[in-house]
Amino acid sequence: MSENKKVKLQVEGMTCTNCALGVQKHLEKKGFENVHVDFASGEVVFEAPSGYDENEVKQGISNLGYKVIEVDEEKAQQGLSDIEKKFYFSLIFSVPLFSHMFLPFDFLQNPWVQLILCIPVYVLGVMHFGKSAYHSLKSGVPNMDVLIFIGSTAAFFYSLTGVILHYGTPEVHNYLFFETTSTIISLVLLGNVLEHRSVQKTTSAIKDLSRLQKSVAKRIVDKNTKAIEEVVFDDIKKGDLLLVNTGDKIPTDGVVIEGEGAVNESMLTGESEPVYKKKGDEVVGGTILESGNLIVEAQKVGEETVLSKIIRMVKEAQQSKPEIQQLGDKVSAIFVPAVVLISIITFLVSYFYASVDLTHSILRSVAVLVISCPCAMGLATPTAVMVGIGRAAKNGILIKGGSTLEEFAKSNIMVFDKTGTITTGKFNVKSFKIIDNSTDEKTALSIIYQLEKHSSHPIAKSLVRAFENKVDKTLQLEDIFEVKGAGLQGKYKNDEYYFGKSVLSTEQEGIGLYKNGKHIAQVMIEDEVREGAKEVLQALKNQGFSLYLLSGDTKENCEKVAKDLPFDEVYSRKKPDEKLQIISSLKQKGKVVMVGDGINDAPALTTADIGISLSDATHIAIQSAQIVLLQGRHLNGLLDAYLISKHTLTTIKQNLFWAFAYNIVAIPIAAVGLLNPMVAALSMAFSDVVVIGNSIRLRTKKLN
Repeated sequence: MSENKKVKLQVEGMTCTNCALGVQKHLEKKGFENVHVDFASGEVVFEAPSGYDENEVKQGISNLGYKVIEVDEEKAQQGLSDIEKKFYFSLIFSVPLFSHMFLPFDFLQNPWVQLILCIPVYVLGVMHFGKSAYHSLKSGVPNMDVLIFIGSTAAFFYSLTGVILHYGTPEVHNYLFFETTSTIISLVLLGNVLEHRSVQKTTSAIKDLSRLQKSVAKRIVDKNTKAIEEVVFDDIKKGDLLLVNTGDKIPTDGVVIEGEGAVNESMLTGESEPVYKKKGDEVVGGTILESGNLIVEAQKVGEETVLSKIIRMVKEAQQSKPEIQQLGDKVSAIFVPAVVLISIITFLVSYFYASVDLTHSILRSVAVLVISCPCAMGLATPTAVMVGIGRAAKNGILIKGGSTLEEFAKSNIMVFDKTGTITTGKFNVKSFKIIDNSTDEKTALSIIYQLEKHSSHPIAKSLVRAFENKVDKTLQLEDIFEVKGAGLQGKYKNDEYYFGKSVLSTEQEGIGLYKNGKHIAQVMIEDEVREGAKEVLQALKNQGFSLYLLSGDTKENCEKVAKDLPFDEVYSRKKPDEKLQIISSLKQKGKVVMVGDGINDAPALTTADIGISLSDATHIAIQSAQIVLLQGRHLNGLLDAYLISKHTLTTIKQNLFWAFAYNIVAIPIAAVGLLNPMVAALSMAFSDVVVIGNSIRLRTKKLN
């Protein structure tokens, strides 16, 4: 059995979630699996057998009224899109046709001239809206094009019948609504053009991130002569030696094997101050070498790089649906059949019961069809989610999905780990003392050094740095293992050594070294609270959060850190399993957010409703938690992430309110004859733009 392969296509012409749903159902009916369609970016992803017919797939999508295009960003930025070409074509005929209403040219009043001007626009409408309407009905997901096609067709054939039956009589002009047909088509195409341009703005974060990848690298082809050749990002291979000069973008993730320099990593961390890199240091693709020269060995390429993972995560996040979208989706699914039914009832009631003449009865039913807008409901949530997640990504905040935005905005409890979260995680050794003289100071320090080298905890890293020049590095331990949530243990000359929390007292200050269970040395350390932590915590408190500190450290250390901070309660000396119990109990009181370093707090981050990682270890942090703050040195990103989530949810609610209110008010107005079809088409076209425009406001909206 052959394995499925992942296929990506770029599709032009989708304007709403119903469009995307139609393409998705079509591909699923063809037997393709894991189909995902994003109408905003135009990306269609699915899994297909290796022998699938690509041309058949493209033709099927084309039959639905959309177009599969080749992805070429440079060409895509030039010229007009397909929808723009259609709009300008329709405009050429619609303007003179519409102008007969106010220009004193007799030939424009001629029914046959009006018919000739209308036919090209109507044929375009049939090809664009009719084709799409037919295939959407066939797939079981009727879209807005059904309404537009029925409305424009009704006006066209009513006018054509009037010309045939009443040509040469004064009454013929009572039946001519060719300008209504062409104007409906032109205005809806205009709405699609505005949608197309506006939606592109909602996905700007992806484009900005992708541009960081588009670099030309200088690959060293001869180590001796240092001869180089230029290669694009996609052609870089693992093991390639890349020359990076001052001002160059680092092409891919790798390690420095020669040279030194200052690297601007602000695109990842938000920090404007460059980071000094030397031989043996890791560098990330997309960052910029501000000064110096480096030779970098490529270690991760293509989809494996940190930036690729971030781009992929942002894309997946923008496609994720929050719960609030379910309401819009449910209504959109039944909206088109409901509007067609209302349109028919409008005609029947107007003509048979309200004594409205045939002409105006038809116009009322057409107005109902064209003023209705399921697209506004479909666009309400995804556009806001895309802008919100895009804004966060530009600020170094990775939010994994629309559902995460919604959950975070509704949260009311926030739990913080201490070490590396509230504090910097960079420890200073306050004191070191030998308690039992059976072991000398250098040996004790060497044992601690060798044990702590096997841990990634911030305390361990700090101790390794502090003791590095004071130890015997030839001293080797055996059977080293971690005592979960407590410390590390190992053997030296048949003696058991343990370094970690006290095995005798849960409140003993500092960290002890034990030899065969006997306390032989004690290390006292101190940590500092992150800059700005107090202000951020107080701001979160003002937003209505209950704040908790949850740590495995001693009561004294926790209370010392929490002394000037607005925590409601402090939990100290808690092991990993106890942390889970506390979070589970807090979840009974509301939605819980857990903020940790993304490495040791993984179980707690998973148990909470929302897990937030402040880890500086970018590649690890991306894999854990629902929200990742890449600028891990500050807590400001935490407040920004919450405010972005809160404002995004507010925007979604505003969009949905507008979409529902618009249709609830507009349809009855059209049904009683207070709107002609042309005004209705204009209103419908701009209702989508109002929703998208409100979402785009999120890009620059002041957060407070």
